[in-house]
Amino acid sequence: DDFAHHPTAIDTTLDGARKRLGERKLWAIIEPRSNTMRMGSHKDGLAHSARLADEVIWYQPEGLDWDLQPVINAAPNKAVVARTLDEIIQTVVAEAGEGDAVVIMSNGGFGGLHQKLISALKS
Repeated sequence: DDFAHHPTAIDTTLDGARKRLGERKLWAIIEPRSNTMRMGSHKDGLAHSARLADEVIWYQPEGLDWDLQPVINAAPNKAVVARTLDEIIQTVVAEAGEGDAVVIMSNGGFGGLHQKLISALKS
């Protein structure tokens, strides 16, 4: 869990995770929730900021003032947009393997995603 409010914070967190995890698969689930992220102020740096993750799920909540698709298009790694928490959970449950690491980044509660994902992975 990380307070991802800016591309620099995303990059720093994923750099630390990558160094600690080595070759383990690293997932990043990112909610652009801060005011500057919601306005799109940092959108040009987002794809690069998440480059160290093997797979990235960008959450496009209702009310986000801009479309995340250009971030996906610019991503150097596998990246997708999810429009619901259930979609995020279904993707991770279906595709993540034993030993994978999942970093959830938001500067809010992310709709309870943390516990919902843990419960889904345990069942």
